[in-house]
Amino acid sequence: MAENKTVSKKKNKRTVSAGQMHVQATFNNTIITFTDRKGDVLTASSAGACGFRGSKKGTAYAAQVASEKAGTAAKQAHNLSSVDVFVKGIGLGRDAAVRALQNLDIAVERIIDNTGVPHGGVRPRKARRA
Repeated sequence: MAENKTVSKKKNKRTVSAGQMHVQATFNNTIITFTDRKGDVLTASSAGACGFRGSKKGTAYAAQVASEKAGTAAKQAHNLSSVDVFVKGIGLGRDAAVRALQNLDIAVERIIDNTGVPHGGVRPRKARRA
């Protein structure tokens, strides 16, 4: 009998010194994604992935923990040293996620707010019959 050996391909380690950090902060969760300059994802984390459940996922502390987890992974795996931060949403984790980068020695080059702004409003209800 011949043994079947699976040959696993070793993933090449990319070194990305400058990248982007995308923060999507809603009231229910905060999602942190580290990408390279083109937008290809390096690492990602969220408050839910860090073990927070229910209403605790929307807190600033949960966003800080998620940011530290994703930032540590990006720094170790890809040697990330500086980022441009793109913030989207109006949750509590907006500022906390950016402040967590100071503990990891990742320099913040600039902060850009991509929060959607409503224009025109919602469709009005149908006219009442007289």
